[in-house]
Amino acid sequence: MIVRVLSAAAAIVALSACSQGQKGRNLEIKSTMDSVSYAIGADIGGNLKRGKIDSLNVDLVAMGLQDGLDSAMKLDEETLRAVMQSFMMRMQTQRQAEEQKAAEEGRVAGEQYLAENGKRTGVVTTPSGLQYEVVTMGTGPKPVTTDAVKVHYTGKFISGEPFDSSVERGEPAVLPVTQWIPGFVEALQLMPVGSKWKLYIPSDLAYGPAGGGGGRIPPNSVLVFDLELLGIEK
Repeated sequence: MIVRVLSAAAAIVALSACSQGQKGRNLEIKSTMDSVSYAIGADIGGNLKRGKIDSLNVDLVAMGLQDGLDSAMKLDEETLRAVMQSFMMRMQTQRQAEEQKAAEEGRVAGEQYLAENGKRTGVVTTPSGLQYEVVTMGTGPKPVTTDAVKVHYTGKFISGEPFDSSVERGEPAVLPVTQWIPGFVEALQLMPVGSKWKLYIPSDLAYGPAGGGGGRIPPNSVLVFDLELLGIEK
């Protein structure tokens, strides 16, 4: 029901792009149905805001909701459907353009970061483009592709913002070497057990133009990892 109401609310944007809002109005919530009514409205409002559909005329949204409940809509079904389809197509086109722009900006920023980082003393760049910096060099054996490894890691964006950490979870990660991202696969086979390295992983050795991590990692992101190889699990 909420999805249908949300669709109808989004269609009203064609009537006005100027939000009147409900600020200054303080209706009391007195009954269970009052609470339900408010919850539905808040749910719709939150979804619209997350979808960047936040320039609605809220008074017309309320009128549309009431007209729908009363079966007294001022636009026929065909017009409503056409309005909705046209609006959603514009929104999709705009969103795709924004995503493409952000992905390109991420690609350029990542390339610049790696170019400068590779000049620093102690940073090694491999033929694949992977960069690493030895913090501690272990003395144990090096994993091969048929091994599983136990590691601690903290992953960050080039801005320094963290996005994942086994250290924060308090539990090492154990996976076969080949199930990590390509930058990890390469680095792990170079690291003796007991090593702590800092990795600078180009996008094409991480999650590429698709991004990853359930949306947490944007497309074309260069990733920085603190990686500690704790052991090899046969």
